[in-house]
This record gives sequence, C-alpha cells and structure tokens, in this order.
Amino acid sequence: MTTLALYDIGNQKLGDIELDDRIFNAKVHPTLFYDVVRMTLASQRKGTASTKNKALVRGGGAKPWRQKGTGRARAGSRRSPLWRGGGTIFGPMPRDYSFSLPKKVKHAALRAALSMKCQEGKLVLLNEFPLGGFKTRQVLEVLKRFHITNALIVTDGKNAFLERSVRNLPGIEVLRHESLSVHAILKHDHLILLHPTIGKIQGALMS
Repeated sequence: MTTLALYDIGNQKLGDIELDDRIFNAKVHPTLFYDVVRMTLASQRKGTASTKNKALVRGGGAKPWRQKGTGRARAGSRRSPLWRGGGTIFGPMPRDYSFSLPKKVKHAALRAALSMKCQEGKLVLLNEFPLGGFKTRQVLEVLKRFHITNALIVTDGKNAFLERSVRNLPGIEVLRHESLSVHAILKHDHLILLHPTIGKIQGALMS
C-alpha cells in the first residue's frame, strides 16, 4: 500500500494515510492522457461556425443570361460559388465535435494521472480546509505554507466559501470529486485532496 502524510492547513502532520496502489501507484500511460484530454477539449468546442453555400445564399433564382448565343460561359445562378457574392464551397457548418471513449479507458487515465502526481511528490492530503467566509487571503496563506502557487483542490462536496475564495486566484481551481478529470489534474502543478474525497475517489474508480 502507498502511504502519504495527512496535514492540516497549518502544515502540521496529523498522521499517515494508506492509499490503494491500484489508483495511486498505477503505471503511467501518456497515450491515455492524450486520448482523454483530446476528448475533453473536443467536447468543449461549440461547433457553431457556419457559412452559406449556394443553396443558402439569398437570390439567384433567375438565370443571368440565356444559355446560348451570347459568347459567354453558361451560367445558371448569380449565387454560384464562382461569382462574387456567391455561396461558399465546403465552408464550415454547425457540427458536434465531441466523441466518447470507453469507461475503462477514462478510469485508467484518471488512475494514471493520480499516480503520476503521487510519484512526483505533488499530491498533498489535507484533513480539511475550513473557512469562516469568503477569505481569499486566508487561502493564499495556507498555500504559501505548502509552497504552492498552482494547484487543483478537490473537495468532497459543495464548499461555497472555498470555491468563491479562489475565484480570483490565477492557477488555483476547486473541483468537487465527481467532477475530477484528467485534464484538470494535468494542467495544474499540484493536486490537493481533502481527506473525505480519498474514499470516494477510490470507490468510484474501482467500481
């Protein structure tokens, strides 16, 4: 079993916590990171880019000139893509960029991301993160004690004080455990897990 120290917000060690090796000491597969992050970013694309083709451009109902006898090339519509003001050929149209990956692949990638942070020594376990209100300065003081400037904080449920206190802090993000993703872990230097989230994460990834 992997063992990590549990701290309070004053950077005082409270004890050691045993973590499941299948989740926090798994083999790291960079290919899984690429696939899952690409899926995450693709699902965030709006896909609303749109152009008008020949059928969508207004006008062009009448034939510009008769078919024969003018000496010019035949033309059937003023809205031809070859004409100024005509439709666009193969232009972007609204589409859905999202795609899905198997559940096993997503879970394996998340286990690998957690293991990587643990192996790099950038996984911090906190007993709790109590705040008496919206205290951005207090959050900064806690992070300073751990020498952390860029981190993802994972909570076990709604924590309005913490979520709003870090809103204006660049590089700091708060997520609930059910929203934890590979992309969120990889884009931050450190990962901070509150003690109650450990059991929930292990339970979700081994289900």
